[in-house]
Amino acid sequence: MKAFAFHRMKVYWPLYVMAIPGIVFLIVFKFVPLGGAIIAFKDYSVFQGFGDSPWVGLKHFKTLIEHPDFARVFGNTLMLGFLKLVLVFPVPVLLALMINEIRKSALKKGIQTALYIPHFLSWVIVGGILFDFFSLSGLFNIVIGWFGLDPVLAMQESDYFRPIYAISSIWRDAGWGTVVYMAAISAVDPQLYESAMIDGASKLRQIRHITFPLLLPTVLVLFLLEIGNFLDLGFDQVFNMLTPMTYSVGDILDTYVFRTGIQQGQYSFATAVGLFQSVIGFILVFVFNKLSKKVSDGGLW
Repeated sequence: MKAFAFHRMKVYWPLYVMAIPGIVFLIVFKFVPLGGAIIAFKDYSVFQGFGDSPWVGLKHFKTLIEHPDFARVFGNTLMLGFLKLVLVFPVPVLLALMINEIRKSALKKGIQTALYIPHFLSWVIVGGILFDFFSLSGLFNIVIGWFGLDPVLAMQESDYFRPIYAISSIWRDAGWGTVVYMAAISAVDPQLYESAMIDGASKLRQIRHITFPLLLPTVLVLFLLEIGNFLDLGFDQVFNMLTPMTYSVGDILDTYVFRTGIQQGQYSFATAVGLFQSVIGFILVFVFNKLSKKVSDGGLW
């Protein structure tokens, strides 16, 4: 067995060399920092260091759960995570299926490029665009004014925060998400479509019985990865959209930790919240991985 593995490494050594930067990245930025999770169980002090800081057990987890704002913050995180999973995640799949049906190559590439360009804008810039768009003199209020409606400061209204969050996520990241799906679709054997056309299958039936079933394993894998980040919504996006008037519906674990943990120097508490998010994410991935194996042969392991 070892000889076989060595032979494969010898034959495919360029691929292993190409994998080295990714492996180094995982070790340095993913595995090494895991050792720092120990401070979640300590009263960490920068002066005492990791080793000499006193152990406090589950004190910081208890503080998190018993905090009067925990129910609100955790509920907001769950709600925004649910919106992202239900409304945002399917959009790249639908876009990829539609783009694939465009027959003119130049038009297809042009549309795909236009869709994924917003991904390269930082959330600071996107946040600025949103505040300008929904300002009193912005395009949103100009359009609703044509219909005789009163102007609205949507970014200051709690009722608008979650829809704007979902729409901005779709606008910025949906086009970029099509890249993986388009690559998976391009691997489908064209003879399958030719056979379906001979049998009289319409475009809709080809998508339903050929394209989507072959795309489903990729969708499931990316869905599982998204599930793992269910509570990790991205600090940048929410922070750059939040205002004091929208804290009731937009304040999530990441922004809460930033205010109560990082800014006040409570590093142990901030680490405890991060560990709490990671454990829940792992449980969700484990459960949904089991379910995905019952639906199809796909899964992360």
